[in-house]
Amino acid sequence: MSRIGKLPVDLPKGVTVKVGSDNVVVVKGPLGELKQAVNPDITVAVEGEQVNVSRPTDQPRHRSMHGLYRALIQNMVVGVSTGYTIQQELVGVGYKVEAKGQTLEFSLGYWVPDIR
Repeated sequence: MSRIGKLPVDLPKGVTVKVGSDNVVVVKGPLGELKQAVNPDITVAVEGEQVNVSRPTDQPRHRSMHGLYRALIQNMVVGVSTGYTIQQELVGVGYKVEAKGQTLEFSLGYWVPDIR
């Protein structure tokens, strides 16, 4: 079994998952709605507050799709429930970084800001 694929996807409050007859997974939440077509060989089942993904055989093609679709569904659930955030950490010496609104200002090497 795939280590990623065998893990169930937990659904937070306010998030619903529906699997259509054509194997399209629809995830709805407070931040919107996302859709993903899933290969017909892969089975997606919604059981209570969890989504389980399973595969029919142990072929390499099925194993790779198993983990892929589980990860895509997990990312969809995160996207419609909490959204995505980017947190970056710069580690080192010899430079300084400042966040000014939506931009980053890097002070590298012997650079001196233009003073006017």
